[in-house]
Amino acid sequence: MSQSTTTTLGGSPLSIASGLHGRHLTRRLVQLYVGLTLYGVSSALLVRSGLGLEPWGVLHQGLAEKTGLTIGVVSIVVGAVVLLLWIPIRQRPGLGTVSNVFVIGLAMDGTLALVPEVHGLVERIPLLAVGIVLNGVATGLYIAARFGPGPRDGLMTGLHRLTGRSIRLVRTAIEVAVVATGFLLGGSVGVGTVLYALAIGPLAQFFLRWFAVPEPDSGSTAVAPATPEGAILRR
Repeated sequence: MSQSTTTTLGGSPLSIASGLHGRHLTRRLVQLYVGLTLYGVSSALLVRSGLGLEPWGVLHQGLAEKTGLTIGVVSIVVGAVVLLLWIPIRQRPGLGTVSNVFVIGLAMDGTLALVPEVHGLVERIPLLAVGIVLNGVATGLYIAARFGPGPRDGLMTGLHRLTGRSIRLVRTAIEVAVVATGFLLGGSVGVGTVLYALAIGPLAQFFLRWFAVPEPDSGSTAVAPATPEGAILRR
């Protein structure tokens, strides 16, 4: 993990314009926005399953219950607030970071408007399974595009750098805090939350390698373990 004061990608400081060049640019942009869109779709499917959400989804749903806002709008607002927390820890956003804030929330609300509520485990269990797998696909797509981590993952890697605590410890502390807060606000915690926690790491690792874009200097499709992306997926 880089010890510089900025988030790095392949050893270079990240900014919103970072990575907007190279012969794989079109593919990377498509991966980024398809991945973020699918992430919002998968989160909406978890909501419709009614069997428990991913950690940040629990918080978003709880806040939506209390504020009357849609869960997608809450996701956007929370993402923007978390992005502001990057300022004191001296993280710098990439294009993927800023896009993450808006695209996921919009895709989530759009999907919820199209997918009706379901009743009975025969319908809910398949929705949960598809949602978790699709979330892994989406994570692999947008992280492999190399436009920077999302606001929440950047907060995690920034706190890891500042505190010296392990990625696992920092991630666990953040996710326990957001799940507990979301649950107290009325967010959905259930078997889906547990299954997501167990499955998302291996799924994301698999699809990250599947969708990896060759590095411009080496032609390799490997994702360097020292990058923030590698840290994000480390469990």
